[in-house]
Formats: sequence, C-alpha cells, structure tokens
Amino acid sequence: MSILQTVTTSCKIQLLQAVHNFGPTSPNTFKIALYTANANLNADTTVYSATNEVSSSGTGYTAGGNTLVISTYPTSGNNQNAVPTAYISFSNTSWANATFTARAALIYNFTQDNKSIAVLDFGADKTVTNDTFQIIFPTADANSAIVRIS
Repeated sequence: MSILQTVTTSCKIQLLQAVHNFGPTSPNTFKIALYTANANLNADTTVYSATNEVSSSGTGYTAGGNTLVISTYPTSGNNQNAVPTAYISFSNTSWANATFTARAALIYNFTQDNKSIAVLDFGADKTVTNDTFQIIFPTADANSAIVRIS
C-alpha cells in the first residue's frame, strides 16, 4: 500500500468551498485515526475509513481515533522563503495504556461526514506496548504547522 504525508486534495478544494470551519466560533470537530502499514493514505484520500485502521480490540485504541483540539486558529505569517502562508494547528494527543503498531494517521472532519484533512506518515512503524502513544504536532508557524497553505 502507499502512505504519503500531505494535505489531501479534497480538503484543498473544500477549503475554497467553505466546508471546513477551523475558526474560533463554533469550529467543526476534527479527529485523528491511526493506521497500519497496510493502509492506502495519500492526496487522493477523501474520507475516514476503518480499512487498515489500528485494531481497537483491547489495545488502548478506539476505532475512529481521538478528538483533536485546535491550538492555533487560522492565522498567517511568512515562511522561510518570505511566502505568505496560512496555517492552523492542533494540541498534542495521546492514547494511554496502549499496545499497538501504527504507521500513519489521518486527520479528518467528523462534523462534515468524516471528510479528510491531512495524512501523517510516521516514516516507519511505531510500536507501543502497554505505554502511552503520543502524537506531538510541530511548532505552529508558517514553516512547520501541520496544516499550511502557501
């Protein structure tokens, strides 16, 4: 299968259609689901799917993943190339007492029929055994925020 880190193409289109609300006034609910290396996640991913999601049978993981908290509402700044860039970010999230292996994650909009936002590629399998599995989002700025549009 293929996993490619990206903001999904459908999300980019839907941003222009005002589908996703990341703003401070009644924002949508965003979630993050974890996947195995068998997942097919890339720019063409349009919605959350349970196919090849990390197992939720007694592992500290629940199907559909965690609800995300927006830590940086839509804002902008210039990136390292002086290109104006809009960005948002989320607070870190974790799964306690977890035992599983994950290779990727999908951020999706639960409020809007599970429409995809972004694919995260961990670069390799990440395994946790009866411990905390944590996703630490990068610095919320024009160069590093997890969702950026330049």
